[in-house]
Amino acid sequence: MISIIRTIWLRLLNNLFKKKKEVKIGLYGPPNAGKTTLANKICGDWLGEEMGTASGVAHETREIQIREEVTINKGDRSLTFNLVDTPGIATKIDYEEFLKEGIPEDEAKQRAKEATKGVIDSIKWLDDMDAVVVVLDSTTDPYSQVNVTILGNLEARDVPVLLVGNKVDTDQADIKKMRQAFPQYDIVGISALQGDNIEDFYEALFTITSNQEKN
Repeated sequence: MISIIRTIWLRLLNNLFKKKKEVKIGLYGPPNAGKTTLANKICGDWLGEEMGTASGVAHETREIQIREEVTINKGDRSLTFNLVDTPGIATKIDYEEFLKEGIPEDEAKQRAKEATKGVIDSIKWLDDMDAVVVVLDSTTDPYSQVNVTILGNLEARDVPVLLVGNKVDTDQADIKKMRQAFPQYDIVGISALQGDNIEDFYEALFTITSNQEKN
């Protein structure tokens, strides 16, 4: 009897500690902001392999993608988490967007259907996130309906947020405009493609996940 109780107790403890270690960090943002490119950069740096397919065509990522046990090491500090790359959030998805890219009509309609489901799944997954990195295109107007919707959903859930202004390697990038639009958030300007300021980004990940690591 004592042996059975001890076994049950050990299992409960193992499950408890396991749950605490499974920190989920989600990559969110509008289509073509560079979420998957950033996911590939993170996985390339710390796992030696890419996570998904990045494309100039909007909604290339239409399903939730997860890479488990990504570990970032900075000096004597270590952060292990499950990385969740989500489909681009959009207020409207029209199959004609894909037709313009030369995609056949049947495939375009199927992609639009999958992309719509992907947006719904992305919003649902917000409830499972310990922290969220919102990836925005720093070459576009930051104060868009989509961006405000994403940040509003996160604020309502009280999820730690890091804003990333991607594509700073381009002449059109304007991080200052992003900071003016969202002064309440920490913002890191990076180039996920070129790796510019990526160390600042990793440092910021330690900051926004510090509460989860302590718990």
